[in-house]
Amino acid sequence: MNKPHSLPQRYDPHELTDEQLVERAHVELFHVTRAYEELMRRYQRTLFNVCARYLGNDRDADDVCQEVMLKVLYGLKNFEGKSKFKTWLYSITYNECITQYRKDRRKRRLIDALSLDPQEEASEERAPKVEERGGLDRWLVHVNPIDREILVLRFVAELEFQEIADIMHMGLSATKMRYKRALDRLREKFADPNVD
Repeated sequence: MNKPHSLPQRYDPHELTDEQLVERAHVELFHVTRAYEELMRRYQRTLFNVCARYLGNDRDADDVCQEVMLKVLYGLKNFEGKSKFKTWLYSITYNECITQYRKDRRKRRLIDALSLDPQEEASEERAPKVEERGGLDRWLVHVNPIDREILVLRFVAELEFQEIADIMHMGLSATKMRYKRALDRLREKFADPNVD
């Protein structure tokens, strides 16, 4: 992939496709980061939204986004283009979100185990969650983490089912089935007028 003579020296990164930017990054990194920066600029907002919806808070989403951007920076030279850049990016994002989610879950278990005030724990359980107040976030708190990620990748990242299946290392039919069942469950839940 090292063919610097085939690429013009001057270019406007905004006019290049993802694939052209990846090719540029193969040649330029780590001395020049223009192509990498443009790729990150294109996906930064969606990347953050995916992380925030999956993890449920902006602080963790910010941390995961930074980690993803570093992994992309150091991994871009080895990216072979067997999938679209977008699919590769969200695959990294998915793995980082899973890692963060597991860390948070372990931390919550430890805090619960150390908590000496059962009254405090009970009141926290009854408190309404911010995510339940509206839109997609209101729905996402009611599904398990795998189904949540499928819905986030479909609705927020706007990926095709095959791309989601590739990212999550699942079969295409299994991905579609989980997606359909999650939506059916949510429709049933929110069809009930007693659900807030």
